[in-house]
Amino acid sequence: MVNKKKPSLKRKAPNYSRIGCIITIIVLIPVFYGLYLYISQQPSITNNNSSTFTTTSPIEVQPLPTARELATPRTKIPRKEQIIYHTGYMVSYNENLRIPNWVAYELTRQETQGDAKRTNRFIADPLVKGILAANTDYTHSGYDKGHMAPAADMKWSDMAMKESFYFSNMCPQHPELNRRKWKDLEEKIRDWAITDSAIIIVCGPIVEKTPRKIGKNQVTVPQKFFKVILSPFISSPKAIGFLFNNERATAPLATYAVSVDSIEVLTGMDFFSPLPDELENRIEAQADCSQWEL
Repeated sequence: MVNKKKPSLKRKAPNYSRIGCIITIIVLIPVFYGLYLYISQQPSITNNNSSTFTTTSPIEVQPLPTARELATPRTKIPRKEQIIYHTGYMVSYNENLRIPNWVAYELTRQETQGDAKRTNRFIADPLVKGILAANTDYTHSGYDKGHMAPAADMKWSDMAMKESFYFSNMCPQHPELNRRKWKDLEEKIRDWAITDSAIIIVCGPIVEKTPRKIGKNQVTVPQKFFKVILSPFISSPKAIGFLFNNERATAPLATYAVSVDSIEVLTGMDFFSPLPDELENRIEAQADCSQWEL
């Protein structure tokens, strides 16, 4: 008789460790996928000899100030003014005084050249709104019609030359200032423009209490004149100011050199404000004639 082996009724115990691993993997898959998505969206660093950061938003780069922005002073003291832009210069005209508050322009190396002839024809500025000086106001007054933006800086353009003779660009100026040290400084500025490639110039009158008036149009006679000069495009930018009494001037130019800061105090204007503060503060506090070969 053959004994048949009865099948075992005992079940094998389930492998819980394997089931746990499977569950763990299933749970971790979305976790790792989410982590992957998070990392892929973060800023990346590329190494091209130096670390360069690439971000999802562009970095704003501040544009360099233009010559016009550098030349335009900020006025701290309210005054009558009309800002007018001409071919070679801009002017803040004061109808109450019949003279400019200031005149500003850039003179480049190329602009020191040209063959435009002096017109010597002083005429009204067609863009001025209000009363202007006239030739008759200066007749027998004892004062020259003193250019703020000089005609010799405008010989690069016939139109710029013509506009330099507008009365909005004139002030009553002592002949022995206009034809001496004021003219000498204008010539120096042309030399500096050639050497440094470009110069920014702001100049004008300083009117104190009870000024003299001349002519039928009551044109104000300034007691002083200022000129501030910036050389912005050289490796070490520099600035300097000049201050003249409205009288005979024959001393060396260095005698009239002052800091730009001191002119700001006298005029109530802030010059060259688009420059970085540290640079502006440093160069405007100086009156170093050796930098300008005076």
